[in-house]
Parts: sequence; structure tokens; C-alpha cells
Amino acid sequence: DITCPLTTGIFMNIAAKAAEEMRELGAPEDQITPYWRCLKTQAELNPKYPGGIEHQASQLEAEGFKIRRKGKRAFVEALDEKLATI
Repeated sequence: DITCPLTTGIFMNIAAKAAEEMRELGAPEDQITPYWRCLKTQAELNPKYPGGIEHQASQLEAEGFKIRRKGKRAFVEALDEKLATI
């Protein structure tokens, strides 16, 4: 039901760095964990991911998402419309 936000952040950072390491080693895109799809609350991009919000934004924009910038922060626009429903 809930997780520790600090622990979650640590493991997300590990997964993101491992994914970028795989990319640098030439792994096919379908074998790279799409960590850039994991967002902070309110669909905010995470500046702590490798490459910061610029890299995360470019990955999301390549997948068809629109990014709205607010000062140093960035958010995915209309995320609710793109979410899968069960």
C-alpha cells in the first residue's frame, strides 16, 4: 500500500543509472528499462535522473508526451489522458 519515499528514490536512481549504463554499452532499446516514465507527484519530471530533466523530457517527447516548463521544473501535460485504465 505504501513505500518509503527515500528508499524508493534510491532504488529508482540505481535503476536509472543501470539503464543508462546499458545504453552506453550498446544494448538494444527494448532491453533498456524505461525509467524516464516514472514521474514525481503531479506528473513532474525528476531532476535527479541521469541527464536531468532535459534528458527525461527528450525521452518522453520522443514517445509523444508534451512537456510544460515552469521555471526550473517541468511537467507532463495531460498525463491523465495517456494513462491506461483497467
